Amino acid sequence: MKRKIQQSVIGGIVGTAAMTLVMFVAPMMGMPKMNPAEMMSGMMGVPLAMGWLIHFMVGVVFAAAYSFLLQSLLVKLTNNVLKGLVFGIIIFVFAQITMQLLGAMMGVMPKPAGNLALVVMGSIIGHVVYGVVTVMFIKEEN
Repeated sequence: MKRKIQQSVIGGIVGTAAMTLVMFVAPMMGMPKMNPAEMMSGMMGVPLAMGWLIHFMVGVVFAAAYSFLLQSLLVKLTNNVLKGLVFGIIIFVFAQITMQLLGAMMGVMPKPAGNLALVVMGSIIGHVVYGVVTVMFIKEEN
């Protein structure tokens, strides 16, 4: 149990860092600017540093959700990259639903910058990178 928690924390932080790096490099490849911490802080009316903290905390929580809930459901998938891809897509869908609900509840939803199709594509890529990197840090327990 303690090992799973440690792997979830490390995997969540490293996965979130990898996702964030992809999002910062994306504009150099023609994608729109994406800054999840800026979006979080803007929606919640908190300083940017708090947005970063929230962004990384969410990454750790999702890693724990994978470790304690989803990992056993994906046991038939033997390839970790495929597990990470599925995990990343699940998180992408969950994030889209959650952001819409938060926007409706708080009444503050930042408008995406740039082409919406590119924003969605960039978000999918970022979440898949997060999923793959995170899964690599969380080992199966027998």
